[in-house]
Amino acid sequence: MSAPRLSDAELNSALSQLEGWSLKDGKLHRQYQFGSFVEAFGFMSSVALVAESMGHHPEWFNVYNRVTIDLTTHDSGGITKLDVDLAKKANELAK
Repeated sequence: MSAPRLSDAELNSALSQLEGWSLKDGKLHRQYQFGSFVEAFGFMSSVALVAESMGHHPEWFNVYNRVTIDLTTHDSGGITKLDVDLAKKANELAK
């Protein structure tokens, strides 16, 4: 069973607590910038382990020291608590 989509009010509340994240094309969106490719890749590896443990995987893209992440729950047709939780964890791991 898929997670329920967040209402507009729930989504706006979540976004207010997600530093650096915005809505883009109906997905949670953020770009991170690191000091080097190795730091960016290390961040991606850390997020990958968390995502796998959650059974929830990001859409992401890496160019040198930048990592762009888009989060949505395809089974639910929108953004769910899983996306918000993964965004929060990504922010923690990026510090």
